[in-house]
Amino acid sequence: MASVHESLYFNPMMTNGVVHANVFGIKDWVTPYKTALLVLISEMGRDGPYLSLLERRSLNRLLLLLLQGPDMTLSRLIKAIEECCSQLASLVQIRIKLMATGELKDMEQFFDDLSEAFSRPEPDVHKTSVVGLFLRQMILAYNKLSFSQVYKLYTALQQYYQEDLKKSGGEEAEMELAHGEGPDAKTEKEGFGGPLREEEISCNGPLSQKQAEYFLSQQASLLKNDETKALSPASLQKELNSLLKFNPDFAEAHYLSYLNSLRVQDVFSSTHSLLHYFDRLILTGAESKSNGDEGYGRSLRYAALNLAALHCRFGHYQQAELALREAIRIAQESNDHVCLQHCLSWLYILEQKKSDSCVLLEHSVKKAVHFGLPYLASLGIQSLVQQRAFAGKTASKLMDALKDSDLLHWKHSLSELIDISIAQKTAIWRLYGRSTMALQQAQMLLSMNSLEAVNVGVQQNNTESFAVVLCHLAELHAEQGYFAASSEILKHLRERFPPNSQHAQLWMLCDQKIQFDRAVNDGKYHVADSLVAGITALHSTEGVYRKAVVLKAQNQMSEAHRLLQKLLIHCQKTKVTETVIRVLLSIAKLHLRSLCHTTALPILLQALALSQEYHLQHLASETILNLAFSQLMLGIPEQALSILHLAIEPILAHGTVLDKGAAMFLMAKCQVASAASYTPQKKAEALESAILNLNEAKTYFANVDCKEQLRDVLYLQARLFHSLGKAQERNQCTMLFRQLNQELPVCEVPLINAFK
Repeated sequence: MASVHESLYFNPMMTNGVVHANVFGIKDWVTPYKTALLVLISEMGRDGPYLSLLERRSLNRLLLLLLQGPDMTLSRLIKAIEECCSQLASLVQIRIKLMATGELKDMEQFFDDLSEAFSRPEPDVHKTSVVGLFLRQMILAYNKLSFSQVYKLYTALQQYYQEDLKKSGGEEAEMELAHGEGPDAKTEKEGFGGPLREEEISCNGPLSQKQAEYFLSQQASLLKNDETKALSPASLQKELNSLLKFNPDFAEAHYLSYLNSLRVQDVFSSTHSLLHYFDRLILTGAESKSNGDEGYGRSLRYAALNLAALHCRFGHYQQAELALREAIRIAQESNDHVCLQHCLSWLYILEQKKSDSCVLLEHSVKKAVHFGLPYLASLGIQSLVQQRAFAGKTASKLMDALKDSDLLHWKHSLSELIDISIAQKTAIWRLYGRSTMALQQAQMLLSMNSLEAVNVGVQQNNTESFAVVLCHLAELHAEQGYFAASSEILKHLRERFPPNSQHAQLWMLCDQKIQFDRAVNDGKYHVADSLVAGITALHSTEGVYRKAVVLKAQNQMSEAHRLLQKLLIHCQKTKVTETVIRVLLSIAKLHLRSLCHTTALPILLQALALSQEYHLQHLASETILNLAFSQLMLGIPEQALSILHLAIEPILAHGTVLDKGAAMFLMAKCQVASAASYTPQKKAEALESAILNLNEAKTYFANVDCKEQLRDVLYLQARLFHSLGKAQERNQCTMLFRQLNQELPVCEVPLINAFK
């Protein structure tokens, strides 16, 4: 088929050695597939009065897709027509068979009849309609063909029909062989109703201009909204190379090649395609026609700006800064305030890597509002909110700022930024330790319909916002002990964002962290240690922290302390406050595990001050738990109990299941220690209350399979039942304790002193 297309294709003209861009020769040429479409239109005109309104509507919608789409096999075309009207499909098949098995004059007679029907005083198709324009182009293209080209078209039509006949015969033979395998085997063979396969989308020859534009817009839309339905990177690049072979100056194809190279993180190819795209824009003169001589300069400055964005994406900040300076210089010379505003936004991103650029960002937002750029203004507000969240501003102020941003989104129908805003709220609530609010925002985004029109079979919006929200949702379920639900969410993430997609790293890191936490809770430290390498590859700081957690769990205190001290210095330099507090808590736990409770107190107080200053409720509650435990070990259980009451409410409302269990376990310990000075009756009541709290803690720990903590709870429960003289309950707890103690390694720290 490729040779037929090439013989019918008029190569672009050359003047002074320069190929004129956007020259496709004839905009549309006659192919066997388009001949089949002409047969369909002809039969629709004949049988129009006998078609029902529903059939006619379905056929019109199908015809629009068929005219825009690439050439497809005859069997798939007939199958598509059958879904709308089976009677019409059989008529089309018979008409094509008569032409393909007949003589050349049959095809010539068909085109003559088509011309006469179209030139009647009251034609079935209006001349200026989509179908009418297609008919006129096909008739014109056919009339311009020489006799040899007409004969080649007829030969191609015969080949088109014969190939489909052989293919359908082979499928029938396969169906007969699979008949004995049952209905499931038959269903697997039938793949016609699904989306187009790669071999059916492929451009076997030069596409017409409309087909090429439709193909590019379809793939670009899929890359943005649902990458899984787009062609694979290798297949898409093959099609683009084929398209550029016939028209090397097709600028949009170079830009799609640039987007495709970004999918596989190919720096060289993406840079090459981006530069070619802007070169072709200048070569075509398309912008100079609309903007005068200014069009050339506009392409140059936006080329430099896009190159800066590309280098920034790959972490080449020095090259990005050089390209950005070039874009700013050209934009200032041309007095282009819009381009300068875009440059200012990227300048903030580059300056953010070096120092605090809050003033620059505020200036960027003001300028964007002044020049009427709602998209940039909203992005600036989002960045400002994110920066101030890390700076410790209250949640109420941040939500007020996001509310103003949301007004811009809804006013200008910026659906992508609406998704980003909701994902941002989810992340902020999680940062501040409000898991219930985070869960609400995540569910809101997942249940919200997109404002953008969903095209080319896209059923979902596979953007970074959805990946972030689904990862938060998986972690929230895992924290509450719903591991089955968390696994289902991660499974959905794998299907929605395959490993080779650009947002796959988000769910990969989330999956590794959940597996790590489960392994540590289950006492499988060798499994947790094996997961550290994967976490480090995706997030180096998180990987070092998890390595220290494993070393602490394996009682390698000196190694864990050395690693945490290095990590603390690094995080203080990079001003990652949340990680600083987590590292301080881990260092304090090392001291507590080594029975150095007095040395742990200053570290815990420093962590508490930071978490309260930055409004990190989850970390503040965890710090208070550790403070209460250290006071309990120092012999002041009453003070520990009063401190514990400050943290118990937010932990039970928003904390993880592990934190809830630890809080109830610690409360039971404090109640037992405080009851030593009580009267016998009051002491018995206190011990009964402690047993109830231990039962609740045991339920929480069982939800997350935390066997070490379960062992400690059972040990304390057995002691309390023994003190109360309840031998049966004591023996039951003792039996369960013995089973767990045989499974777990021997604990070097006394069980009654262990905390989390």
